[in-house]
Amino acid sequence: MVMSQASSSLDQLCINAIRTLSLDAVEKANSGHPGLPLGAAPMAYALWQRHLKHDPRDPAWPDRDRFVLSAGHGSMLLYSLLHLTGYDVSIEDVKAFRQWGSKTPGHPEFGVVPGAEATTGPLGQGTANAVGMAMAERYLAQRFNRPGHAIVDHHTFCLVGDGDLMEGISAEAASLAGHLGLGKLIYLYDSNDVSLDGPCAMHFTEDTAKRYEACGWHVQTVTDGDRDVDGVDRAIAAAKAETARPSLIIVKTTIGFGAPNKGGKCDAHGAPLGADEAALTKEVLGWEGGEFEVPADVLAHFRDAIGRGEAARQDWHDRFKAWAAEFPALAAEWMLAQAGELPADWDADMPAFETGGKLATRESGGKALNAIAARVPWFFGGDADLGCSTKTVVGGETDFEGRDGSGRNVRYGVREHAMGAIANGIAYHGGAKTYTATFFVFSDYMRPAMRLAAMNHLPVVNVFTHDSIGVGEDGPTHQPIEQLMSLRAMPNLVVLRPCDAGETVEAWRIAMTEKRRPVVLVLSRQKLETLDRNAHAPASGLRRGAYVLRDTPGLDPRAILIATGSEVPLALGAQRELEAQGVPTRVVSMPSWELFAEQDAAYRASVLPPAIRARVSIEAGATFGWERWIGPDGAAIGIDRFGASAPGGKLFEEFGFTVASVVQTVRGRIGTEALDRR
Repeated sequence: MVMSQASSSLDQLCINAIRTLSLDAVEKANSGHPGLPLGAAPMAYALWQRHLKHDPRDPAWPDRDRFVLSAGHGSMLLYSLLHLTGYDVSIEDVKAFRQWGSKTPGHPEFGVVPGAEATTGPLGQGTANAVGMAMAERYLAQRFNRPGHAIVDHHTFCLVGDGDLMEGISAEAASLAGHLGLGKLIYLYDSNDVSLDGPCAMHFTEDTAKRYEACGWHVQTVTDGDRDVDGVDRAIAAAKAETARPSLIIVKTTIGFGAPNKGGKCDAHGAPLGADEAALTKEVLGWEGGEFEVPADVLAHFRDAIGRGEAARQDWHDRFKAWAAEFPALAAEWMLAQAGELPADWDADMPAFETGGKLATRESGGKALNAIAARVPWFFGGDADLGCSTKTVVGGETDFEGRDGSGRNVRYGVREHAMGAIANGIAYHGGAKTYTATFFVFSDYMRPAMRLAAMNHLPVVNVFTHDSIGVGEDGPTHQPIEQLMSLRAMPNLVVLRPCDAGETVEAWRIAMTEKRRPVVLVLSRQKLETLDRNAHAPASGLRRGAYVLRDTPGLDPRAILIATGSEVPLALGAQRELEAQGVPTRVVSMPSWELFAEQDAAYRASVLPPAIRARVSIEAGATFGWERWIGPDGAAIGIDRFGASAPGGKLFEEFGFTVASVVQTVRGRIGTEALDRR
């Protein structure tokens, strides 16, 4: 237990500057969450002024400490700290809090606010992002550090609230972090015992300290977080000294500290205090400054961070130069990794597959992944206890070890919620490329993290296998139906469902070269024949999203079959039967709606000529949305109900995925009379 100790008058003035600046911004916007900044200001001050290694003039310096405000509703705490310590966040930016086009949106946004390490707000996501950042630090330290040369050596701090720790994702993340022994991960828990609706006693009465201790964390408590800056200081120092376990510092605070009528109550959580209460709060705090006013001595003290940061960064650069001179090959690798680039020969060993051979796209995908890993050493990731099934284990490599950063296979365990957000944290950190893997139906568990990856242009690769009713006997709980359409609805996400081994290799090429979007690979459990690419179009057509796989030789098509994934072979079979009946037919493979939509109109029209209105889509999933490509006269063969438990082949037959069904549907689009071309 860390006991209370009074702080200096300048410290207290600085803490109150954080509080009042945050309060003024919320009042001016007439929107926001004043309670957390008022209560958490002392612990934030202790961290930012006494421990955080950062440079306000270079927010992207690679060896800085990371600070994640997981309780992102308290964003004004972060914006006040950024402004006061000298980041490119002006007082005018603070005044524009929550306004159109400002640097200070309602919740911190990565890439918008200089110094915001992650986009937070959906509670719990930041706790898992921080775990990912700490994992990235350990992995990169193991890869690049050498005796006498520590160029990767920093901590990850995360400010969490009661709501964060109630969310299930944080429990998953804490369990994994404790298992891995991430000693450079430190949570500061703003434990004010109040949530949006009232006291946490209504719904959150667990012993959080014991829970985290049980997960393998080092736990401390500061009993007077409202005043005891030195106590928080000592707790952070002790947490940094603990190298074998992640640390949780429980800081007992008062939400809305200083507000005479709303402090300690849910009234201070998610709405402005109001002009009268805000004025009274400043009186209680003894604040004499005007609106948005920061005393000169306070600002000067905060701005000492600039000099400290520049000195720390320069020291790192000097050490980096010495390391680079001794290890030039490693230095070249570092520069590529930090820039998000790939080695020139990164795909030189991509596998080739024998025509006519049969293997699931999860299998060909695993072979491609391993070929990539052999040439891109900063590429690491893992799966949700399914590596033997998703085929995403890197052969010849050990499991990731959080204490020393060795190993490339992250054993996430059955923790999909946290896995997605941890992968985002690795991407936020920079310097590494990462992937996740699980069954496609469980993408629902990862959707919040995938949404944030798309929002923040994080090039994470999400591998999903067991992509359809081909899962078979496991039944409807494990058979994805609506997931494809659900993910296609997400902005800035590339979804790829390849039809054979050749397209799967091309899909991995897209996944590795995307810099501004996450990529989803949707792969089959069942074996699929590798197409003869001399008789069909090259698999590189995948890069354009959709392409003409095969036309009836010498004849203009009367109908178009558009298929994805495991349904492409069915389309080819139906094409052969239609040709036998005198109906020349085009087969289009459409592995990615997003990439196809980005092509110019001329190319799209060349693949799907507007004059050909008899179009049939074939996909073992929801039909919702296919009208975009099949038009008003088209038909969609799909599944608009949940699946069933039976062998996969039987399910495809029962759900109408047969040559006969496709042919009948096409004939229904073009009429009963066909030209006899035989």
